[in-house]
Amino acid sequence: MHIDQASIAELQAALAKYQQQHQQLVARKLNLDLTRGKPSTEQLNLSDKMQSILVGEHTDPNGVDLRNYGGIDGIASAKNLFGEILGLAEEDRSTRVLVGGNSSLSLMHYTLWFAYYLGLKPGDTSWAQQEKNNNSITRFICPCPGYDRHFSLCSQLGIEMIPVSLTGHGPDMDEVESLIKADPSIKGIWCVPRFSNPTGEVYSDETVTRIAKLGKMAGDNFFVLWDNAYAVHTLNNDAQSLASIDKIAKSLGTLDSIIQFGSTSKITFASAGIGYMASSEANIKGFIQHFGKASIGPDKSNQMRHVKLLKDLANVQQHMAKHAKIITPKFAAVKKSLEENIGGTGMGDWNNPNGGYFVSFNTRPGLAKKVISLAAEAGVKLTPAGATYPEGNDPQDTNIRIAPTYPELDDVEAAMAVLVNCVLLASIEQKLVSQTNNQVSVDLTNCT
Repeated sequence: MHIDQASIAELQAALAKYQQQHQQLVARKLNLDLTRGKPSTEQLNLSDKMQSILVGEHTDPNGVDLRNYGGIDGIASAKNLFGEILGLAEEDRSTRVLVGGNSSLSLMHYTLWFAYYLGLKPGDTSWAQQEKNNNSITRFICPCPGYDRHFSLCSQLGIEMIPVSLTGHGPDMDEVESLIKADPSIKGIWCVPRFSNPTGEVYSDETVTRIAKLGKMAGDNFFVLWDNAYAVHTLNNDAQSLASIDKIAKSLGTLDSIIQFGSTSKITFASAGIGYMASSEANIKGFIQHFGKASIGPDKSNQMRHVKLLKDLANVQQHMAKHAKIITPKFAAVKKSLEENIGGTGMGDWNNPNGGYFVSFNTRPGLAKKVISLAAEAGVKLTPAGATYPEGNDPQDTNIRIAPTYPELDDVEAAMAVLVNCVLLASIEQKLVSQTNNQVSVDLTNCT
């Protein structure tokens, strides 16, 4: 049944059916969580041998004692490994990569904090000072739907966020370029370029090139914050590759405006992985100068453990194929449930990603909060409605982020049964109210 072609009688019968099913689901007292994109226990087990991989070893290949202070930018072999993942030429990795602790989010936080209060590198005027000088406010472009933690970082510093639509190939670059040319107070743009959170799209080569050029048209101290969190997280062989923004920016002379981030949080251990970043040599030097006030060096033993386990990009890809084998059936279960229950009904649309950790589902306008509330009644937790937009404000109230990786397959299937029933129930209820109101309006018009 397509919702826009159904009669009031058909809608009423369907509503009764899905209300009854909802009550049956509530009675099951499920307790399922699809809120965050976490690796499952089976995925974490893939890296267990890393815990004993350094037994009796205390130095890296360069003779650095891994147990001691120092090396704030990370050990050389880790910089080489993660620089390769981020697409840097081998000769650039020693000076343009920083390998830190277990969180890329921390590196993003420090980057914003340094740029806002201190200026990222020597000679940069801080964003806060520019606000005073120009009687302005710092602004950031935020492609949406996007990653809620990026938005939280901006919100914490009082940075105004400007939502820009995603096109399926990355941000709407006509809008991005127009905004940046018109407003020098825009100091950055957030990007999750491969398997975007939550839409799963991969930025096209044209989009990557246009983003690499933004530093030429933006105001002073503008940064592309390139969170390549899912650089190697493919689900199948059809996954689209991502152009190297580092290579393009290097050819354009815009490396100072590009800051890449990544981590192994969904490659090895979520709580004991490695966060890393890459930028121009000047930016990395500036970051180290500031960061040295807050740190005496990262966990170099953990970095060495990762190097010994992962070795190089080719081995990382083999390791990630094992992850894909575990989680692909879960994504398939989501797809199957949506296609069989929502497909052709006009009650929602969704992406079918070839990588990453999420499925992005869009309800009819005005229903995301309602669907999530109904799902909660039936024991299924979903990311709060609006979380994929700045300040939690989804203007159409449509987007729901589904994170199927952590639960067991049976639980994913159970959670999807709840979700699709809630979508059907909320959609039909909304349509029935609209149809009934329209009928009343027509009757009243005829009376006059």
